[in-house]
Amino acid sequence: MKKILIIDDSAVMRNLLLDYLADLKFDVDACGDAEEGISKAVTGDYDLCICDMHMPKASGLDVLRQVREARPELQFVFTDSLPDQLSEKVQKLGTFQYLHKPFELEQLRKIIVGLLKPVRTQ
Repeated sequence: MKKILIIDDSAVMRNLLLDYLADLKFDVDACGDAEEGISKAVTGDYDLCICDMHMPKASGLDVLRQVREARPELQFVFTDSLPDQLSEKVQKLGTFQYLHKPFELEQLRKIIVGLLKPVRTQ
């Protein structure tokens, strides 16, 4: 079972995503701030992190920078309700998925399935 970490300061968004992803049979964990999220992402065995771009004390970009050092293989999907230069900076750092809030849950599901699809080796 694939394991997903949600980092979002909005309790409403965290709970919505927790319920939705659990219904899709993912193992899901969530936290409400960047500091706890970084700690969990670095020490946990997550396959994917869904991270809000704008949070108190640290941005999604800060989370990405710190987690990438320890877990370069961890996939990221960023969410945001404020289109700004942070999203552009994240996209320039790599091939990360980015969803503008509000987004359709089906859109998120398709992105997750695409990112977590097993790679065939032959």
